[in-house]
Amino acid sequence: MSDIEYLKKYYEGNIDDALKMLDEGIPVQYIVGNVDFYGYNFLVNKNVLIPRFETEELVDRTIKYVQKYFDGSVRIVDLGCGSGCISITLSKELGVSVDAVDISLDALEVARENCIKNNASVKFYLGNMLEPLHDEYDVIISNPPYISYDEEIDEIVKKNEPSLALYADNDGLYFYEEILKNCKRCLNDKFLIAFEIGYTQGERIKEFAFKYLGDVSVSVEKDLSNRDRFVFIFSDK
Repeated sequence: MSDIEYLKKYYEGNIDDALKMLDEGIPVQYIVGNVDFYGYNFLVNKNVLIPRFETEELVDRTIKYVQKYFDGSVRIVDLGCGSGCISITLSKELGVSVDAVDISLDALEVARENCIKNNASVKFYLGNMLEPLHDEYDVIISNPPYISYDEEIDEIVKKNEPSLALYADNDGLYFYEEILKNCKRCLNDKFLIAFEIGYTQGERIKEFAFKYLGDVSVSVEKDLSNRDRFVFIFSDK
């Protein structure tokens, strides 16, 4: 479906105004104000990233791993939750309460609205990744900022989506290393860590996992475009 077809189908205001915003380079999802993700509808605006198909894949694979790897209920935390699409979908699909963290108060306001809209069970925390957490979890999931500051990205993304959710230091690897360096205090003995990654970052993140977590199993997996896009880290307990 083209952007114009999408607008005509879903935009509820004056279509001429919508077409003008589209001509000005505003993403169609922000114009419409919502997007479908894993069968659920999420509000989106300039304070949150627009959910991508790759993130749906991350959620789908995580659900399958949780169902295979754990017996019964699990405790999950979503780091850098943005619109809440990951944590809310996991809560709905797995029938559990999920914790979610974001450093942006504006993003958390969107996530809370989405939680109510989708009747999910998610508790939100304001803070930087692991910092506000005091509990222990079976699953950590994150789609953190992973674009290097000197990396070329689509102009429509660069001009519209929040830079706080896009860019990271250390060639885009900063948050992966920070999470893996500090996550032991927040993990149960048996755990799963699930990341969405930049397609060149898999081996470096694998090295971080072994460096900071020791005896673990690491799976670097490809997306539908056959590019490395996900890292799953399993305890060997």
